[in-house]
Amino acid sequence: MKTSKQLVMVCAAFFAVALSISESWAHGERSLEPFVRMRTIQWYDVSFSKSDISVNEELVIKGKFHVAEDWPNNIPEPELAYLGLIAPGPVFVRQERTINGEPHLNSLPLVIGGDYEFKVVLRGRIPGKYHVHPSFNVKDTGNIAGPGQWVEITGNADDFSNEIKTLQGNIIEMETYGTATGVRWHMFWIVVGTFWLIWWLRRPLFLPRYNMLKAGEEDKLVTSTDINLAKGLLVGVPLIVLLGYVNAISSYDETIPLQTPIERIAPLEKAPDVVTTKVQRAEYDVGNRAMTLSLLVTNNGPRPVHLGELSSGSIRFIDPDANVEIGNYPEEYLAKTGLDVKRDAPIPAGETVEMTVVAKDAAWDIERLSSVIRDTDSRFGALLFFYDDAGNRYQNSVAAPLIPNF
Repeated sequence: MKTSKQLVMVCAAFFAVALSISESWAHGERSLEPFVRMRTIQWYDVSFSKSDISVNEELVIKGKFHVAEDWPNNIPEPELAYLGLIAPGPVFVRQERTINGEPHLNSLPLVIGGDYEFKVVLRGRIPGKYHVHPSFNVKDTGNIAGPGQWVEITGNADDFSNEIKTLQGNIIEMETYGTATGVRWHMFWIVVGTFWLIWWLRRPLFLPRYNMLKAGEEDKLVTSTDINLAKGLLVGVPLIVLLGYVNAISSYDETIPLQTPIERIAPLEKAPDVVTTKVQRAEYDVGNRAMTLSLLVTNNGPRPVHLGELSSGSIRFIDPDANVEIGNYPEEYLAKTGLDVKRDAPIPAGETVEMTVVAKDAAWDIERLSSVIRDTDSRFGALLFFYDDAGNRYQNSVAAPLIPNF
């Protein structure tokens, strides 16, 4: 009796918690393997134009990404990829999407080692507060999410309008266009399907039919009426579909089929290797949630440079003593004082120096990147950004085995 009461209390508590949950706070991006987030699409300079918009107002997401040279060998290379958006349903309408200034309408191959610039223009559709990410869907790899930000859409959903002009010059409202036709076809097939189910469910089921089969009366299970009805449906259903098709092409003589070509967009022009970096050793201190890198850095430029930022898995570790522009980057991915560069003086022009860098922040655990030390392929990937006194920025993509320190 006591056990039964405890079980009832546990169930009641479970349902109370379930009913109290009003919204989802994530899209599972933290569950994606760390080596995928760190060593495939390396996002940077991502910005959201606004965090609050109204229905019909535009939101612009833009930035850049680097396709890591150390692409994991246990997942296919990005021969087909598609820039998308992670949001909880159709809460936005996409107005525009470009890569390197070119319209991005279909999948494209990404060049390993290349850099790309993207821009997505959205329009608010359904009021609410949503966590939004740019993302890349890569064939045979899955969805690789970029940094996300909370965006609140205010206003009334009924005020949303999505009018377009057709090839014939007609103005139509995409939110309601064709709804009646869709409902009619759905209802028709629901009626046909329901009739077919009821036709067979009205008979004795399971055990009576099984007993008839054992008794050798299988001929009574399917009557001549059943066979004639099946023949009628076998002919009638394709005929109805064909008539519907003929009616559609006669009503809409100007149509464009779904497009399936592969786009060819070249990466941005590669900048000279003004600064080159080699990781000599990389350790992750589990207790302190800190990654320590021993670097060999060569400055091939005309000015001294200093390391100002390390970016990995969309998290930006910033040297607080460096003048790093943060822009409109999502706050939750910023470790503004998370980078400790163990070298006070800049790296002189034309010299090669050894330096130690510590990236320390709770974000390693919050974003579940620290679990990379438990992967069979325990390698990290990151972007390093160096700056000179003229404000120029130099980017390096690095990767190396990550040694855990317990």
